[in-house]
Amino acid sequence: MDLQLSDDQRALRSGMRDLLGAVFDREALRAAVERGGTVDRGLWRELGAAGLFALRLPEEAGGVGLGLPEAVLLFEEAGRALLPGPLVATHLAAGAVEGAAEGEAVVTALEGGGRPVAHLAEADAVLVGPGVLTDPAALTGSGVRAGSGALTGSGLRAGSGVLTGEALEGFVAGAGPVRSLDPLTPLHRAEGLAAAAMGLARGSEAYQAEGLAGAASGLAGGSEAYPGALCREGALLTAAEQLGSATRTTEMAVQHARTREQFGAPIGSFQAVKHLCADMLARTEPARSALYAAALTADPVEIAAAKLLADEAAVRNARDCLQIHGGMGFTWEADVHLHLKRAWLRASRWLTAAESEEILAVALGPSSGPVPPLYSGSAASG
Repeated sequence: MDLQLSDDQRALRSGMRDLLGAVFDREALRAAVERGGTVDRGLWRELGAAGLFALRLPEEAGGVGLGLPEAVLLFEEAGRALLPGPLVATHLAAGAVEGAAEGEAVVTALEGGGRPVAHLAEADAVLVGPGVLTDPAALTGSGVRAGSGALTGSGLRAGSGVLTGEALEGFVAGAGPVRSLDPLTPLHRAEGLAAAAMGLARGSEAYQAEGLAGAASGLAGGSEAYPGALCREGALLTAAEQLGSATRTTEMAVQHARTREQFGAPIGSFQAVKHLCADMLARTEPARSALYAAALTADPVEIAAAKLLADEAAVRNARDCLQIHGGMGFTWEADVHLHLKRAWLRASRWLTAAESEEILAVALGPSSGPVPPLYSGSAASG
């Protein structure tokens, strides 16, 4: 297995960094914060034109025809730039939701497990994970159609669904906004998809369940925390965003340590600051290796490990970066807190630290007692 990037992959990553530097610089980031993180449709279409959403669709379907390793590189750059919006869900919906591949549609995801839904108010469609849709037949009585399971080439698996049209409108109306830790990610609490759809469909065909070529049924151990390709790929791409954020906060900390002076010397010359920066790098690079390996194998257990390491790196690096910035790091004008808040939020998406640990414990086989945590604390709780 070769974990070294090819020249084409390096060029792809460099191109995405250049694009984001041009269309989503710091001024655009701050403008997004001021408007509450709502999706910029013009930027969304530019991302679609650049191939971010259609990257893994086959060329005959209008896509780029690349794979998960290349998608991970692009989402790493998106995380580095703190790009807002439901990027992962829209990418997974390409080929299943009209307009998603081109960036004409904004698609979010209902993951279940009591997790709030991001960017629900502005979504054109909602992916419904297989863990949420426990009984598709229960919805058909209201006129909400269960799909045929045709293969689409997207990130969806049989048993997952897409909520659109009248059902989506009613579902949004029944959801309540909740306070979001991240100013770039508006959240809604959605209670009971089945009940909402039953009351809303009224003969429409707004609910469509689509399948996915190569979709897996989950872990061999049958863990319900990880129900298939939708969650598997969602967790992997979210881990890539976390890695990008961890990389960026390391760069920010090192740059500040080199230029900020105290007692007549750069603070980076002090041993305590050196150790913080070294620890940040020591968290980032193992997470990178785990992520790139998981992108090549698409193994559920390796993806769980990659998400666990990336969450820890993103959260703890942002905290250490804030520490190195000192009092300035706590201010609204600094960008450090945006990385920390987004890292906390992402750590609770698709696959939490507790769920990752459970998957890894199952993979280790039967044990005589409880399995201790894989590291000192949960990244989701900081």
